[in-house]
Amino acid sequence: MIDTFKTLTKELLRQEHLPKVLQKNDPHQVTDRTFFFDGSNQRLKTIPSEILALKELEEVHLENNQIAEIPQGIQYLQKIKVLYLHNNGLQNLCRELGALSSLESLDLSGNPLVLSSLQVISRLRTLRELRLYRTGLTEIPTGICKSLHHLELFGLSENYLESLPKEIVNQTKLREIYLKQNHFETFPCDLCVLCNLEVIDLDDNKLKSIPEDIGRLVRLQKFYIASNHLMGLPESLSQCSKLSVLDLTHNSIHSLPSSLERLTGLTEVGLSGNRLEKVPRLLCSWVSLHLLYLRNTSLHGLRRSFKHLVNLRFLDLSQNLIDHFPVQICALKNLEILALDDNKVKQLPPTIEEIFSLTSLEKLYIGQDQGSKLSSLPENIKKLTPSDQNNLKELYIENNQLEQLPASLGLMPHLEVLDCRHNLLKQLPDAICHTRDLRELLLEDNLLCRLPENLDHLVNLKVLTLMNNPMVDPPMKVCYLGNEAIWKHLKENRIRKVMATKIQAWWRGIMVRKGYGSFDELLKARKKGKSPPKDKKGKAAAKGKPAKGNKK
Repeated sequence: MIDTFKTLTKELLRQEHLPKVLQKNDPHQVTDRTFFFDGSNQRLKTIPSEILALKELEEVHLENNQIAEIPQGIQYLQKIKVLYLHNNGLQNLCRELGALSSLESLDLSGNPLVLSSLQVISRLRTLRELRLYRTGLTEIPTGICKSLHHLELFGLSENYLESLPKEIVNQTKLREIYLKQNHFETFPCDLCVLCNLEVIDLDDNKLKSIPEDIGRLVRLQKFYIASNHLMGLPESLSQCSKLSVLDLTHNSIHSLPSSLERLTGLTEVGLSGNRLEKVPRLLCSWVSLHLLYLRNTSLHGLRRSFKHLVNLRFLDLSQNLIDHFPVQICALKNLEILALDDNKVKQLPPTIEEIFSLTSLEKLYIGQDQGSKLSSLPENIKKLTPSDQNNLKELYIENNQLEQLPASLGLMPHLEVLDCRHNLLKQLPDAICHTRDLRELLLEDNLLCRLPENLDHLVNLKVLTLMNNPMVDPPMKVCYLGNEAIWKHLKENRIRKVMATKIQAWWRGIMVRKGYGSFDELLKARKKGKSPPKDKKGKAAAKGKPAKGNKK
C-alpha cells in the first residue's frame, strides 16, 4: 500500500473547506484510489460529502474541527481502517457508523457524546483500538465489552468512571487500558483476568490498595498508579517479571515489599512524593534502571549500594533533606541528568572533579528555590583532555551564595545553559566567553556591575537575563534593550579601548623621542612624585639649539 500511498493536501480544503472529487485523468489531482485523507484543523462543520465518494479510503483524519454529526454516507467507506474524529462537537453517533466492517481504530475523544449513542460501537467487530478520552462517560456500555473481542487498546482516561462492567473480562486480547483521571476508589479486579495486559494506567484516581491478583498479569510491562492513596504494594507484584515501568509517585508509601527485588527488568521507577525517609534497600538491586525519581521523599542520603545503579541516566533527588553531596553518585558513569536542588547541601566535596568526570552528565541542578546554599564552586571543575571531554550541557546553580564562578567553566565545550540567578556574583570570569555553545545565561538578582568585554563572541547566546543587578557597563538602560544593544555597547567599548591604546602608544613614542627617557622610568618617577628624569646628556635642547653640556 505504501507504493500507492497518496494524500489530499490541506490546500484542497481552502475553498469553503470542501475538497473536490478528484479525477483519474487529471495528473495534478489525486485519484479516487486515495487511501489517506487529512482534514484535521480545518474548522470543518460537516464531513464533506466528497470524502464519502473516495471508496478506497483506509485512513481519515478529521480531528480538531467543529463537526456536529456523522453523515449516513459514512457507511460507503467500507475499506476504512482508521477514523479519527477527536475534539469535535459530536453528541450522537449515527447507526450507519456500525456498518464499517473493516474499521480497526476509532478515536472519538473530546466529544460530548450521549451515552446511549455509544451502543453502535458494539457493531464494529473488527475494532482493535478505541479511544474515548474526555467524553463525559459515567459508565461503559456493556455491549462494547460483550461484542468487541479484538480490542487491544482501550482509552477511557479523563472521564467519571467509578468501575468497569464485569463484561470487561471478555477483552482477552486487551494489551493497553488507560483509566487515568477517573473516580476509581478500588482497583478493577476484573483486569487481573486479562493475562495479555501490558499497560495499565490508573494515575490520578482514589485507589487505596492493589489486589494480590495483580501477580497474574505476567505480561505486564508498564504500571502507572501515581497520585492515588496507596500505602503499600502487594508481594505478588514481584510475579510481573516483565515489568519495566513502575510509577508510584504521589502516594503514601513508606516502604516496598522485599519480594520486589526480583523485578530486575525495571528501567523507570517513580517514587517521588512519598515518605520513604530512606532509599529502599531492594531498589539498589534494580541495576537496569535508567530513570529514577526520588523527589520530595524526605531522604537524608543514599545507601552505599546505590553505586550499583550504573545504568542510571536520570536521577531526581530534589526537595529532600540531603546535607552533603552523595559521593555514590560519582560511580554512575552513564548519568546524563542530575537534580539535587532544594536540599540542604552547603558545599560540594573536595573530590568535585569526580562529579565532573561523569562524562555522560548533561544536566546538573544544584540549589534551586530556597534549598542548597553553595558558597563556591571549585576552580578546577574539570581537567579536560582531547580524549575525555565533559559533556555537561546544562548547569543550574541558582539560589545559592556564590560570589564568583571558576574560570574553568570556559573549559566546558558543550555547555548550553548556565543558570546563576539569585546569587552574590560580583563579576564573571573572562573565560566564560569561550563557552561557544552557550544558549542561555541567566544572571538576574546578583551583584554584577559589568560584563566581560568579549561576551558578544558567544554567537549562539539567545537568552541573557540581567535584571536586579547594579549594572554600570553596560548601563541598565542598555540592558533593558536586549542582546543586540548589549553587543553593540561591548563592541563600541572595544573600539574605544583600541583607540585609547593607539593614542597611548603614540604618546609614549613622543615622550621617548624628546629625550625624557624610557616609559618605564617615567612611570617610576610618577609613582615617587618626582619630575621626569633628565636625559644623561643634559637638559633637552630648545628647538633649533644644542642642549647645555652638549658639544657642537
